[in-house]
Amino acid sequence: MLYFPRWKVFGITLLCVLGVLLAVPSVVPPSVELPRWAEAVRINLGLDLAGGSHLLMEAETPDVARQRLDGMEDLIRREMRRNDIAIGDLSTQTGDLSFTVRNPVQASEAARFARNQTVNVGFSGSPDWDVRIEGGNRIVMHQTQAGIDAAIDTAMNSARDVINRRINFSGTLEPTIIRQGANRISVQVPGVQDPEALKRLIGRTVRLEFKLLVDNQEEALAGRGPVGTQVLPYAEGGPGARIAVQRRAMVTGDRITDARQTFDDQSGIPAVSIRFDTNGSQAFARVTQANVGKRFAIILDNVVLSAPNIREPILGGNAQISGSFTVQTANELAVSLSAGRLPVELHVVEERTVGPDLGRDSIVKGTIASVVATFAVILFMLVTYGRFGVYTTIGLILNGLMIIGIMGFFNATLTLPGIAGFVLTIGAAVDANVLINERIREEQRKGKKVMDALELGYTEASTAIFDANITNVIAAVLMYYFGSGPIRGFAVVLMIGIVTSVFTAVNVTRMLVALWVRRARPKELHI
Repeated sequence: MLYFPRWKVFGITLLCVLGVLLAVPSVVPPSVELPRWAEAVRINLGLDLAGGSHLLMEAETPDVARQRLDGMEDLIRREMRRNDIAIGDLSTQTGDLSFTVRNPVQASEAARFARNQTVNVGFSGSPDWDVRIEGGNRIVMHQTQAGIDAAIDTAMNSARDVINRRINFSGTLEPTIIRQGANRISVQVPGVQDPEALKRLIGRTVRLEFKLLVDNQEEALAGRGPVGTQVLPYAEGGPGARIAVQRRAMVTGDRITDARQTFDDQSGIPAVSIRFDTNGSQAFARVTQANVGKRFAIILDNVVLSAPNIREPILGGNAQISGSFTVQTANELAVSLSAGRLPVELHVVEERTVGPDLGRDSIVKGTIASVVATFAVILFMLVTYGRFGVYTTIGLILNGLMIIGIMGFFNATLTLPGIAGFVLTIGAAVDANVLINERIREEQRKGKKVMDALELGYTEASTAIFDANITNVIAAVLMYYFGSGPIRGFAVVLMIGIVTSVFTAVNVTRMLVALWVRRARPKELHI
């Protein structure tokens, strides 16, 4: 165990030097100029330390019932057509979905097919739709409260995930996003002092649709258009401009697999390039092939951004969204499209910006507590274990710097719970060294020679150290998986600290002891 070949000494030393170098950008004051690579490996501070933005979003829950109604309408049309059941007079005006079966003999069969589209929800197993037959051949489908509540719960969970993907696109900001009640979501983002930009990013539903334009625009705009058309605002036409499109979409943003900010090849203005999945590409190609020479509308949140001509079939599954974008707004739209659309519209009911003053006080007090605790531990180790206390001190300092370096490399966010996790790992590192040193003492009391005492001390103590830290890792993984925000921050720092503390206690200090023993050849140990 105490034999260290040169390659092993070189490898451990290289890891320690790399960890210290990565820690430098986060340790030095921000005013110090550093190379570009160093600026990219700083630790981010959480909302409780650096301030940030807080938003409380409330969902428009009636939209959920409306979306369910529209979805069931499409499903019923498709199901009845597939089973050769002719229907007519389909209506959703009263909040219920109702339709007439042209052949009354098929009414019971149509009702059975309609019931097959419903599911049971909740512990009671209540259906999400109530299906009944009225007047012999009219089917009425009514949304139950249990079904609406389940749909709202699903939509809110999905909205929380979408918001997290939009804000934490790089995976390192550690925003706190939690549900409050049945229809509200609380969002806290550290380091963001512009709540308006945050609202633009997460508050948009981002419902992207591609629809064909109505042939006779004048009649449609005058309200005499055919059934299945709608009139929407037209951004390129100026204030008050409107345009008529078909209600049924060619393809929607749900089929997008990738979106990124680019520039238009002809005009050079900012745009967003998107790519559809296989089904979306096939649907887009099929519609554009059948409508060459016609115009289609690119619609974002019920506003027509542009209405280009279909000059040739679009077969590659790629498209470009152009409009009055800036680079920032195009990038925000690309992030929103990649993260997915919100299943329900959200509006802000409370917003506030948290300044860094309170956090600065917490940083000062947390730093003082950490430094005092670390120096007290170092003093205790030096007094108790002498030379081995020096090696322990070196391991502790390297452990702290490596934790900071690893967090900086991943641009992780440090919060107050994260500082607590940092201090806890210092204690864990000391505990590992105490186990090793006390085990060496015990072997000496048994009359073992120097080399044997060191060998057995590190071998036997290492087993206990690994066993103890594996349980800590399991606890940290569970906290990260089930927790959110600051709890995850604590878990991340704890997991990093456990790995570095085991490395410095078991490998670094053992290497230092081995190099000393090889050089000094001591006859006895004063530990």
